Amino acid sequence: MDRAEKAAAVAELNETFAKVGVVVVTRNLGMTVAQSTNLRTKMREAGATYKVSKNKLARIALDGTDYLSLGEMLTGPVGLATSTDPVAAAKVAVDFAKGNDKFEIVGGAMGATALDVAGVQALATLPSLDELRAKIVGLIVAPATKLATLTQAPAAQLARVLAAYADKDAATETEAA
Repeated sequence: MDRAEKAAAVAELNETFAKVGVVVVTRNLGMTVAQSTNLRTKMREAGATYKVSKNKLARIALDGTDYLSLGEMLTGPVGLATSTDPVAAAKVAVDFAKGNDKFEIVGGAMGATALDVAGVQALATLPSLDELRAKIVGLIVAPATKLATLTQAPAAQLARVLAAYADKDAATETEAA
C-alpha cells in the first residue's frame, strides 16, 4: 500500500466514522473467506457494513471524530462493523458471534460513548429503528381505527333495528293473510 492509498483509506474511514451511529470492533481469529463473505452479506442486508482495516490507519482516521475511545481496542486482527442505525451492526455482530467461535466482539462505541462487550450485547437486544417506526405507526393508527369503528357502530345498529322492524312487519303481514 503506497502513501496515496493509505491517505485514501484514512479519509474513507474518517468519513465513515463521521456518518455512523455505532461502531462495533470485532476480532477475527482465522475466519475463512466463506465466513467473512457470509458476515458481510448479513451486514449488508441489515444496512450495516463490515470492514477489516489496518489498525494504525484506523487510529489515524479516529482523529476528529467522536470515536476516539476505539483506539485502545484496535490491537490484533480486528474488523469494524458500522451502521447509521445504532442497533443494526451490533445485532448482526452478536448474532454472528453466537454461531462462530473464530469471531469475537471486542467492544464498540456509540458516538462518544464507549461500549464493552456487554454493552454491545445489550445494544443488540434493542429494537431497530425500523421496528420502532412500525410500533409508532401502529400506535398512531390504532386510535383512528377505533374511532372509525365507533362512528360506524351507531349506523350499523340503526340498520339492524330497521331490519328487525321490517322483518316484524313482514311476519305480521304473512300471519294476517
